[in-house]
Amino acid sequence: MRFVLAIVAFVLAAVMIVLGIAQRTILLEPAFSSLTSTATGETLYTVIDPSALAASPGSQTINVRGEGPIFLAYGRSEDVAAWIGDDAYATVALSEKTGELTSTVTAAVEPDTDDDSSDAPVAADAAEPLIVNPAGSDLWLEEISDTDSLTTTQTLPEGISVLVASDGVEPAPANIRLSWASDNSTPWAGPLLAGGALLLLFGLVLYLLALLHLRRSRRPRRNVPRGPRLPRLPRAPRPKAIKASQITSSRRGIARRTAILPMILVSGLALSGCSADLWPDFSATTTETATPTPTPVSTDSVEAAAELAPPAVTVPQLEIIMGEISLLTADADATLNADTLATRFTGPALEQRLANYAIRAVDATVPPLLALPGAPLSFTLPQQTNSWPRVVMTVIQNETDAEIPPTAIILQQESPRANYLIEYAFQLEPAARVPEVAPALIGAPAIAPDNKLLLLPPNELAAAYADVLLQGAASPSVDLFEDEVDAFRAQFDASRADRQATLPTTASIEFGTAAGDGSTVALATNDSGSIVAVSVNETEIVKPINDGATVSPSGAASKALSGISSSSKGILNTYSDQLLFYVPTAGSSDKIILLGFAQGLTQSAELP
Repeated sequence: MRFVLAIVAFVLAAVMIVLGIAQRTILLEPAFSSLTSTATGETLYTVIDPSALAASPGSQTINVRGEGPIFLAYGRSEDVAAWIGDDAYATVALSEKTGELTSTVTAAVEPDTDDDSSDAPVAADAAEPLIVNPAGSDLWLEEISDTDSLTTTQTLPEGISVLVASDGVEPAPANIRLSWASDNSTPWAGPLLAGGALLLLFGLVLYLLALLHLRRSRRPRRNVPRGPRLPRLPRAPRPKAIKASQITSSRRGIARRTAILPMILVSGLALSGCSADLWPDFSATTTETATPTPTPVSTDSVEAAAELAPPAVTVPQLEIIMGEISLLTADADATLNADTLATRFTGPALEQRLANYAIRAVDATVPPLLALPGAPLSFTLPQQTNSWPRVVMTVIQNETDAEIPPTAIILQQESPRANYLIEYAFQLEPAARVPEVAPALIGAPAIAPDNKLLLLPPNELAAAYADVLLQGAASPSVDLFEDEVDAFRAQFDASRADRQATLPTTASIEFGTAAGDGSTVALATNDSGSIVAVSVNETEIVKPINDGATVSPSGAASKALSGISSSSKGILNTYSDQLLFYVPTAGSSDKIILLGFAQGLTQSAELP
């Protein structure tokens, strides 16, 4: 019986071991699944649709092959489509019928031309050059470049598309392969190998016990009756002595050691199967949790939330943008390169910095404007929008000097192929309280300049504050603004009083303020108010009042910009003020608060 049990154990062990080894060899599924597509046509751009990226679960490994430079970037599907615009492009998508990748070409949309358009003057030279290379666009969440072959592994969620191109001039690479890592773990291979080893060991023990029992059963039994006495046999000759080198193992010993070899082999396989892929995962334990009471949610609220436009940028995307702008600004400030600066600045922010470059080019002792830090972003408020232009506000804290106030930045993107430009850059007031706003993942809607639901429409804010600066308490708008935390108004009054006190008796001075040329930017806050950015221009006219008298520029900056040391006609100085306000909702008892400002001399010239 023991022999039968041993044989059964050996057979079961062999079956389990063979199955365990087969799961890791001939029955093992591929580690990757892949789909291949060859883009049709000679288009400059190829878009990998989200359906193709989601053909299999898990991270996507994208391989693109072609000749020459290869560019790959991914972003939100709406942004990718907006960047391509009316150009022709190929789309790689997943076919629901075949489960394979398909490639379709969308032809370019030709602009409408009228018959009378030939009579109109051609302004092609004045138009900006068309950007055809997608590299460096602020719309991309990440971009990668290589030559001849490009491979990258990403985990792209729904709503993200991939753009493939060459350099915007040559056709996009045609060969695209998508791969996904498959779960080819064999959780029962380990138990089968270990169980087979244990059964083999158990069968070996049974086999040894059976042999021992058989040997005992063949021994002479005790108390057996004696038979007749047999005659003594002649003594056999003694065998010759055998040398140690002539001793060989018995067949039984060889058989025993041969039986041990499979056990050692299987034990090694079992020990080598300690990988987590070879064993069932029992880590997910179920615990009883309290079932939360469902909170009734309005269907209208859910539908409204689903219809919200996405934020213009994500925080990681804006961190990359601000990092690039910070490096570019530092280089332009060091070399006084106005052309480089103009690629990332516009409006009042560009005007102030260019004026500083012009002053420093004449007088190197004039200090530069404060450096623009690139990180960290302590506050981000993008606009909710699917269209252009787009606006985003961010606040950056200077890591090298904690005493420098945080810098608030307003960036604007005019079109999908244009990059974000800094239009305003303010130093925040130390005592200013930034109102609560929506998180960066949601963003805030832009407020129309003529919105009447605020304490003051945004497009009237600059003129009202300019009048308060000029007239002070006599201004009809003075009660709309909070003056206790308004350091700029106190600085303006002190500067004007100082200029009047130091003015010679042979000269007169006249001050003026007016709304600036900068665009009005307004983003909503959580309390139905708005954060508004505007610009104000200050003018200062100094004239001699006596015949033969002259006036001189006030300070090194005015002298450098005007290029004169004295004038008998007079001097006009223009200062540009960048102002950031919080405007409460209409009917509120709160006042308009100045959150930050930046001032600089932008023009100084002799009067005609």
